[in-house]
Amino acid sequence: MKYSKLGRTGLDVSRVCLGTMTWGTQNTQEDADAQIEYALAQGINFMDTAEMYSVPPTPESYGKTETIIGNWLSRNPHRRDEFILATKIAGKGLGYVRNGGEITGEAIISSIDASLERLQTDYIDLYQMHWPNRTTPHFAKHHPGRINFTDVDTEAHKSQMLEILQALDESVKAGKIRHFGLSDDTTWGISEYVKLSEKHGLARVASIQNEFSLLHAKDWPYLIEQCVHDDVAYLPWSPLAAGALTGKYLNGARPEGSRWSFTQRNGLFRDTELSNAAVAEYCEVAKKHGLTPAQLSLAWCDQVDGVTSTIIGATKMDQLIEDIDAFDIALSDDVLKDVAEVFERYPMPF
Repeated sequence: MKYSKLGRTGLDVSRVCLGTMTWGTQNTQEDADAQIEYALAQGINFMDTAEMYSVPPTPESYGKTETIIGNWLSRNPHRRDEFILATKIAGKGLGYVRNGGEITGEAIISSIDASLERLQTDYIDLYQMHWPNRTTPHFAKHHPGRINFTDVDTEAHKSQMLEILQALDESVKAGKIRHFGLSDDTTWGISEYVKLSEKHGLARVASIQNEFSLLHAKDWPYLIEQCVHDDVAYLPWSPLAAGALTGKYLNGARPEGSRWSFTQRNGLFRDTELSNAAVAEYCEVAKKHGLTPAQLSLAWCDQVDGVTSTIIGATKMDQLIEDIDAFDIALSDDVLKDVAEVFERYPMPF
């Protein structure tokens, strides 16, 4: 296993981060226990979760994944220091989470305490904002006409961000969290948090996790360049485009128990004619070079300059093994050339 620095934190994180969002809906406690044990045995020391999980998000599934991790920790308290644990506070919009309210300083404090209780741990290594209070170009809003910025109250958002930073700084000083990160944010978000922390002497942003894959690479090069120069770790989530890049959803297929067979997760905005065409071609590239489609996609993501650690997730152990093994693969120039030719034809398929 290879490791990278998590921004300026001084922490070394494995190039593979174990995602957990299916634990509690598609996966049982027993499944999760097995995945944790296997991941740790492979040298993975980075695990990501969220108060909102498991998915699809519902009032009944809220907090289940953190609880499952906490159950494992309660049985293995001596192993807490074997991994860096990351979780997230949900943003506005979920009526059953703080009445759908925005992230505030008060929400930060109460949510950290609730996550600590569910996780059965004394501290969280990396605490992240799942999505900002303002609307951002994520979740297929990156096309012209789907979002606007000119009617945004910039000063109001800066004030909110300062309040959030102050609460995070208070939590760091209290020993409840060690560092904080962003998720589903933008270059402006990174820049503003850095400026505010420097101006007010507050905790500094350590990382950002955004969707990034062969089907959704809009963060390259602009946002990733910002991360590199500001020492903010870049953590891709959904490197398989919610499973699409495995090829299992081609031609309308919906394997029983798969993510896209669930309500709210049945393809969403990723299931387009262009996406399917791109996936089919990537599958051919993988076959040509003796790789599985998942291995090709994950190995490609890992080799992108500026990527710190890629978040993977699996519902079955054989999937997890295949995914982790992909990070031992060094893609040849011939493979990268073939990938680039497909990418140039489908730079933004959804």
